Amino acid sequence: MFEKILIANRGEIACRIIRSARKMGIRTVAVFSEPDRTALHVELADEAVHIGPAASSESYLAIDKIVAACQQTGAQAVHPGFGFLAENGVFVEALEAAGIVFIGPPAPALRAMGDKIESKRLAAKAKVTTVPGHMDLIEDEDEAARIAGDICYPVMIKASAGGGGKGMRIARDDAGARDGFRSARNEARTSFGDERIFIEKFIEQPRHIEIQVMADGHGNIIHLGERECSIQRRHQKVIEEAPSPLLDAETRAAMGAQAVALARAVDYRSAGTVEFIADNKKNFYFLEMNTRIQVEHPVTELVTGLDIVECMIRVAAGEKLPLTQDQVKLTGWALEARVYAEDPLRNFLPSIGRLVRYREPPAAPNLRVDSGVTEGSEITMYYDPMIAKVVTHGETRDAAIRHMQAALDTFTIRGINHNMSFLAAVIAKDRFRDGRLTTDFIAEEFPDGFQMAAVPAAAREAMIAVAAFLQRQIAERVAPTDGAGRPDLRGLDAWVVRLDGEPHPVEVQPADGGYRITGAVEDCVVISDWRPGDPLFLGRVDGQEIAVQLERRGPGWVLRHGGASLEALVLRPRVAELAARMPVKAPPDLSRFLLSPMPGLLVRLAVEAGQTIEAGEELAVVEAMKMENVLRAERDGTIAKIHAKAGDSLAVDQTILEFD
Repeated sequence: MFEKILIANRGEIACRIIRSARKMGIRTVAVFSEPDRTALHVELADEAVHIGPAASSESYLAIDKIVAACQQTGAQAVHPGFGFLAENGVFVEALEAAGIVFIGPPAPALRAMGDKIESKRLAAKAKVTTVPGHMDLIEDEDEAARIAGDICYPVMIKASAGGGGKGMRIARDDAGARDGFRSARNEARTSFGDERIFIEKFIEQPRHIEIQVMADGHGNIIHLGERECSIQRRHQKVIEEAPSPLLDAETRAAMGAQAVALARAVDYRSAGTVEFIADNKKNFYFLEMNTRIQVEHPVTELVTGLDIVECMIRVAAGEKLPLTQDQVKLTGWALEARVYAEDPLRNFLPSIGRLVRYREPPAAPNLRVDSGVTEGSEITMYYDPMIAKVVTHGETRDAAIRHMQAALDTFTIRGINHNMSFLAAVIAKDRFRDGRLTTDFIAEEFPDGFQMAAVPAAAREAMIAVAAFLQRQIAERVAPTDGAGRPDLRGLDAWVVRLDGEPHPVEVQPADGGYRITGAVEDCVVISDWRPGDPLFLGRVDGQEIAVQLERRGPGWVLRHGGASLEALVLRPRVAELAARMPVKAPPDLSRFLLSPMPGLLVRLAVEAGQTIEAGEELAVVEAMKMENVLRAERDGTIAKIHAKAGDSLAVDQTILEFD
């Protein structure tokens, strides 16, 4: 077994690998770029080596620097995690030339499966069911439109070297095929250094289901069941689960057999994932094979009891797999939600900044949180926006969902925008609970974009009671003292809770170790050990446990629970009466300006001063966290002035151009 391994990655996956290595008694080496100098994975590792500036091409993608770090520290093997160099055959060969073991598949398998075009051909040869499409290289936009028309719309345009949702577009007509080809090729060139594109038929109402395979160097290959990854946004997985609500034992066995056959056809070794697309009749088609560990591997670990990272390390060290196919058992249900630094209310635009508050949910036997950050960590524009993965396990799918709801309600992040309210809203949907999933789920359930969920009447009353509790606690803290030095609590019973502007008069009086709330809500008792300054309320309202995220907004509160958000302002009755008469200030008119919706790089300006434009016309392209975002005109008009140029780094809401 290895004595020391290097992790050629960052963030939560680097921390995840370090924990398994430590459990096995293996020392670890972290590598880090300049922005990651104080990152958690650097702190957890036994040693750390600085490998360059922020740009991935000069640090995490620099093969020579990774090899040199191994030689400098004496690391005998490298685990690549996912992304960066995880599927790079040149990297594997460079390690082998230096006498260093790659904890992953051999270079030929990487190349065969890493190229989506070649993998389709190999899959067909191995008698794996494939999606109809055009696997040859496509030269330009016109050829892309012609091929797409021949296949029949809708089609999926994909980067051959793609992954993580980058370099992927759905086209439903010739214009969409041309635009999609251009954008997908640009993203592929930027993200992977490979602009090859292919096109395949897009399956309507598709479900994304993948099979985890594991192979050793002794000819043993098994699968560990499936994961459903249909809840996606912009082809990026958001929520995953194991097993799939769709599959039965027969379909699972058939998919697993095809996945194993493909792995055997390329002499695979280590962990890998064979991805399929399926329809609601359980017909399935091969999509691609990811020759690395997946972001969503924890759900498989929780239902199988296996440590996939440990298995990868042992296989790389020459050991046999620890079990046979007959010994693989799936127990219970697991769910994973990806917590991203993004703003769901602004079309999921990236959010960067410092984690001013970061508190993971309270530890529980059915909960696992994989993260690579701590309170005070910086989320930058340079790398993937994922903050953490929340993973829950239960005897049933409903139990796993309940545990996930509780975890999201009690996960506290401040300082940046994040998507936890969106995640909570997704799993609260009846369609999700029923398991009626497709990759169009988010687009269909949130057709006008994400808006905070409406609050049910019972939860609304509980929020009123919690808001009243909070204000009474604060009022007691600042209350003057009487002649005996005790707080003078006279006059602190009557309050008005303005919830989203609507007044709710209440009485708040001490009772039963908490406060009894009466008036505009049904008589209830609120009990909690909350203290001013705590961003999370954990307590009981009439015996029912509730967790509410708290955020100060001026003199009021923003209360968040179960994917819903309410603004509460708690005032004394006379103050509430006067506040209702205050005029509402109109927001400034910014319609004359095109503002950057996110911090990022202005890749391209498509217009110039004096140019006449039409609604829908491309104005600019802003790149953030490796994704291109096209900004288009909302109406016809004329460009009056240009305020930024291609290559500029933009702040959120920075002016790009001005209209007449």
